[in-house]
Amino acid sequence: MDRRPSGRIPMTDTDAATTKDTVRRYYAILGAGAAGFDPDRLRAVLAPDLVFEGPIAGHRVGAEPFIAGAAGFVRAARRIDLLHQLHVGEEAAALYDAELPGGAVRFAEFFRVGDGRIRSLRLLYDAAEFRARGGR
Repeated sequence: MDRRPSGRIPMTDTDAATTKDTVRRYYAILGAGAAGFDPDRLRAVLAPDLVFEGPIAGHRVGAEPFIAGAAGFVRAARRIDLLHQLHVGEEAAALYDAELPGGAVRFAEFFRVGDGRIRSLRLLYDAAEFRARGGR
């Protein structure tokens, strides 16, 4: 019997290699910039019922609102510099700087991957700094 608190994403048998590859594909899509952003490629790495939490969007469920937000982010970001990544089983974390029109903003993302797709994503950053530097 699963005794984890309700509302949590169920664990899967995803290994670290699958998690690493899924997160790598995610950052390749974001790193392509506005001209190379492909919502269909992003949709392919996200679970349809993605659980997302971020400082501006709040708590959302569903890949489509996340894809719309990601499109706005890549329009504003001139470059993404990955600083650190960690992959353990089905979980991953990444720390990166995004170069916006007004300067760099630091981001941290925490992922849970299952069946080769991102099932949950928690994004942390300073929303006021993001907006002040040209984020959308």
